[in-house]
Amino acid sequence: MANILQDRRAARVRRALRKVANGRPRLSVYRSSEHIYAQVIDDAEGRTLASASTLEKDLRGSLKTGADKAAAEAVGKLVAERAKAAGVTQVVFDRGGYLFHGRVKALADGAREGGLDF
Repeated sequence: MANILQDRRAARVRRALRKVANGRPRLSVYRSSEHIYAQVIDDAEGRTLASASTLEKDLRGSLKTGADKAAAEAVGKLVAERAKAAGVTQVVFDRGGYLFHGRVKALADGAREGGLDF
């Protein structure tokens, strides 16, 4: 039952984002209990332009854990750097049904520091 409700929340957020996106790519966040993942997705073409997660070797060595705010902020900065390299500066933030708080907010702040505009 919980998965159904979470899927509904995520769909509700994405439906609202589609209305305000104006062709901008979507910065999508997935948060598990041990890691956090981010992707910049172009929904018009259906392809991922940039991605980052706490599973990557260069981040894994420098982080204490993949499940804290510091890790989320590092992932945000990394995905922003990769998105800028792909030519993306403006995105819409897709929190994916999660509250904009804690690790999700830290990732967003890191992406803003990295140069993404949303």
